[in-house]
Amino acid sequence: MTAMTGAEFLLFAALGFLFWKKGLHRRFPAMGAYLALRIVATPMFSLLLLGQAGQLSASTEIQNTCRFAYFLVYWAVYMASAVLLFFICMEVFRSALSALPGLVKFGIVMFRWTALASLIVSFSTMSFAHKGLIPIPDIAYGLMRSVSILELCLLAFLCLSMNALRLPVRDLAFGIALGFGLMSANDFVASSLISHNASLTAPLQFVYEAVILFALGTWVAYCALPEPARKPVVMAVNSTIYRWNEIASALGHTGTQVAVQQPANSFFLTDVENVVERVLNRNLNRRESEL
Repeated sequence: MTAMTGAEFLLFAALGFLFWKKGLHRRFPAMGAYLALRIVATPMFSLLLLGQAGQLSASTEIQNTCRFAYFLVYWAVYMASAVLLFFICMEVFRSALSALPGLVKFGIVMFRWTALASLIVSFSTMSFAHKGLIPIPDIAYGLMRSVSILELCLLAFLCLSMNALRLPVRDLAFGIALGFGLMSANDFVASSLISHNASLTAPLQFVYEAVILFALGTWVAYCALPEPARKPVVMAVNSTIYRWNEIASALGHTGTQVAVQQPANSFFLTDVENVVERVLNRNLNRRESEL
């Protein structure tokens, strides 16, 4: 398990290096911030674990301080990761639907409402009977659970609409969604099968860590290999997705005010037409007489 944890940190470091070297953090800034958070937090966790285990100092006060600091830092990083994952989902959605700006705008609004609904559900189903810092893990788990569901929904959406969006499998946006989808499914399976008091050397723990390493390896491969060019999205004017994009583009815009004039009296229009016809006939007869 120690070797697998070290391999996870090395993969995160390699991924961060490739991400910044190719300038992908400009395209996905939230993903870049997430990688930086994981790269910085992992050595910090290891140092605090050594401190609370007494390997840095034999002082009981220092061990308790490291234990309390580890609790705060761990859950702060956990909640920050949940927030960054939400923005990463928005970035992936925006990149995948870049050819349809109307649907992107409508989707971003739906993302924000989903985040608000997730916050309301997470806090409403939480028990605040505990005192002190005990509710922090419940809040963090609620946020991460909501974001994990959003990641799985995003991956399912991309898989179903890849042909319509002309999104290749090797596109980085799909690769990011695929990696997070694997991690989310891994978390849900592990939380249902692994008990809270299970040992870190349990067989399911190794399977859990192996899936994380596989997802990180997938990201490294996506960043290392050249990304194919996106094909232009060609659609008919009467296609459904084009109409949805136009409707989504019109939402939120105040249309121009149009003054509707009441139809005039039909008898009046008839008289005007007769007068015009007489004038035209008179001019025509005059020209014929001159010729």
